[in-house]
Amino acid sequence: MNAARIVMVWVGGIALIIVALLNVLAVIGRHTGLPLKGAIELVQVGVLIAGSLALIAATLARNHARVHMILDRLTGSARSFAERICTALSILFYAMLLSGSLWLAMDLWGEQEVSELLDVPWRWMRLFLNAALIVVIALLARQMVERRNP
Repeated sequence: MNAARIVMVWVGGIALIIVALLNVLAVIGRHTGLPLKGAIELVQVGVLIAGSLALIAATLARNHARVHMILDRLTGSARSFAERICTALSILFYAMLLSGSLWLAMDLWGEQEVSELLDVPWRWMRLFLNAALIVVIALLARQMVERRNP
């Protein structure tokens, strides 16, 4: 496991631990009459960071969901072709997600779009997600043109 993947796993893991602690504090606060304002907004940020990094890490490790019932039964050039088709469809899927997200980001960039309680600026969260999607697409494209089997 290279250093970048280790950093992504630690940052994403720490984000999820913080999210879990925030949720625990929010639940305790609701039951004790001291609610934690903005917990949901902070959880959204943490999940976005962890999820985006998990997508990149899964792409690096070639661990995205695949139809193993079919792929595992193929051999040789048929398997290589099926793997390339699967990767191409994954690129298409992430490209469609990216195009929709970019559309929203461009449409709302000049607006003061912030969360309700803590004024979290959503434009930076969208920028983080879009950057992660671009990295995933680039990694998948690199994997598709590589000659070795995954």
